[in-house]
Amino acid sequence: MESHPSSERLQASFDRDTDIIQPFQLEATNLRGRLVRMDDVVDDILSRHDYPVVVADLLAEALTLTVILASALKYDGIFTLQTRSDGPISMVVIDMTSSGAIRGYAKFDEEKLAAVQEELGDLDGIDRPSHQAGLSTILGGGYLAFTVDQGAHTERYQGIVELTGSNMADCVVNYFKQSEQLDTGVSIKVEQHDGHWRAGGLMLQRMPEDQEQIINKRLGNDEEDGWRRAMVMLGSLTTHEMVDPALPANDLLYRLFNEDGVRVFERHGVSRDCRCSRERIMNMLNGLPTEALEDMAVDNALEVTCEFCSTVYSVGVPEVMKNREQ
Repeated sequence: MESHPSSERLQASFDRDTDIIQPFQLEATNLRGRLVRMDDVVDDILSRHDYPVVVADLLAEALTLTVILASALKYDGIFTLQTRSDGPISMVVIDMTSSGAIRGYAKFDEEKLAAVQEELGDLDGIDRPSHQAGLSTILGGGYLAFTVDQGAHTERYQGIVELTGSNMADCVVNYFKQSEQLDTGVSIKVEQHDGHWRAGGLMLQRMPEDQEQIINKRLGNDEEDGWRRAMVMLGSLTTHEMVDPALPANDLLYRLFNEDGVRVFERHGVSRDCRCSRERIMNMLNGLPTEALEDMAVDNALEVTCEFCSTVYSVGVPEVMKNREQ
């Protein structure tokens, strides 16, 4: 495998080969891709919540998809992926900063979910339930949206696609095909082993063609064969291969795509980091009417829990009132 010099220099920073984003290109077909592997990051996020397995599985898939999509963009700000729907899992929210810090949470209805879990049966098998049941079973009808926010002086970018297919990766493939006219393949795998969560994802895209490429395709060149071959290899990926920490990321890419020549580029890290703080909580409480604060208070104190990281902030009502006067 040919290696980009900068990726070789950075290799020492990623000896564990996990919680990384590995960009690459297939030389023979000019396909571009991202391989994402998350270990401690996804486990840390999920372990902060007492989610049922099917919810944790879906959130892990969404986290991986967020990293794949955000890492393919050039932005300075926050990338957000969100679902809203009318099923057992009514909302999933993930955001990732341009520096690679990610966080996320899910909301669900316990009664609706219990009925779905009974229908799904064994949740501990090799194939995860969200990929068996389809989005309609666990999310219901709704949409998936992703937004890039670069601050007040830059126009926000937003993409929206209907929740269709067997998983959220299918939604993204549909979005790129319909809205961006980009052929895209995405595979995401999630595994819980001995109580520890791991996740991985791989995205391949065929870049927009110029006129000469279109003419060559009509004349019967090898580009279409290369795309089909790449999709077959992508579809052959097992969960174990995708998340196995003993299989280096670059070895996995070589195993899949060596026939077309794999060129890897500078890889980047992913970290879990929540932006909640006592100051942000105080600013939020300052915006509430005094009557609402008093209704929410117990023994003249408020407890506010961050939905992303489950950190609990205890704030006295007198402290909020004093802060308003300053």
